[in-house]
Amino acid sequence: MDSALLQSLDPFLEPARLCQAFFVLGAAAVLAVAATPASARGLLTQYGARDSAGSKDDGNEGSEPDSFTRFIGWITSMGKVPHSWFVHFYILSVSSSVFWAAQYLCRGSIMEGMARYQTARGSTSMTVNQVILVWFLMAMQGTRRLYECLFVMRASSSGMWIVHWALGCAYYLCIGISVWIEGSACILESDRWSLHPSLPSANTIIGVPLFLYAWLMQYVCHRHLSELKKYSLPETGLFRYLVCPHYTCECLLYLSLAIIAAPPGQVYNRTLLCGVLFVAINLGVTADGTKKWYASKFGEVKVRGKWKMVPFVY
Repeated sequence: MDSALLQSLDPFLEPARLCQAFFVLGAAAVLAVAATPASARGLLTQYGARDSAGSKDDGNEGSEPDSFTRFIGWITSMGKVPHSWFVHFYILSVSSSVFWAAQYLCRGSIMEGMARYQTARGSTSMTVNQVILVWFLMAMQGTRRLYECLFVMRASSSGMWIVHWALGCAYYLCIGISVWIEGSACILESDRWSLHPSLPSANTIIGVPLFLYAWLMQYVCHRHLSELKKYSLPETGLFRYLVCPHYTCECLLYLSLAIIAAPPGQVYNRTLLCGVLFVAINLGVTADGTKKWYASKFGEVKVRGKWKMVPFVY
C-alpha cells in the first residue's frame, strides 16, 4: 500500500514540480490574505513604513475591532522580527548561487542526485549555456540587492511578521534551485569547465536586455527611495507614473529569466514562470497597500492617475 502510494505520488515529488507547487501555493495564500477584511489584512500584510498605518485604510479608524481582527492582531504580535532582516533574503540568494555553482563545478552529490531524479521524469532540458547564463544573472540580482541592503537603503526600526520573513527565505531557496533544475539533463552530460559556443537564441536576445534594463532601473528606484526624507513621497523618474516601479522591475527581472531559461521548443521556463506568479501577486498586494498608505498620508490627489505596479493594467 505504502509503495503504491509513493509510486502514484512520484511524478509530483520531482524537484521542479515541488518548486512550482511552492510558488503557486504561496501565491494562493497571499491572495487568501488579500481577501480578508481590511482591518485584519492590514495586520497580516503591512510592514515597514506602512506598518504604522495599521488598519486605517479600512475607513474604520477609532472603531472597536471585532473578535477576528483581535485574534489576527494577537497572532501577528507574537512573531515580529526587525525589518532589517530583509538582508537575510539576499544573503540566502547569494549563498544559494555560490552553493549551486560549487555543486555544478565539483559534481556535487546534492545537485547530481536532484538532477538524476528530475531527468528520470523525462522532461525537456535547458542547454548548459542557458543554465550558466541564468545562474549568472540570478547571482547578479542577489549580489546587487545585498549591496543595496548593506550600503544603500537606510535601516528601519519597524518590524515585520515572522511569516513574511520565513516565506521570503523559502522563496529564495526555491528560486536558487529553479534557475537550473529544468537543465538537469544537460548538467549530467556536460563538461563542467567548458561552454558550447552557439548563436544566441531569440529568447536570449529578448530576455537579456530586458533583465539588464530592469536590473538597472530597480537600482535607480532604490537609490531614489534611500535619498528621500523619512516617509516622503517619491515623485521622480518612474515614480511619476507608478507607485511601486521597483516592484515592476522585480517582476520584469524574473519574467526575463523565465524567458531566457525556456527549454528548446518552449516559450518560457515553467518553474521560473511560477516564481513570477508568486512575485507578482505578493508585490501586487503590497503595492495596493502602498498606494492606499500614500493616499492617506499625502492626500489622494498625489497618487491619482498613477498605476500601482503594472502600466495600463494595475
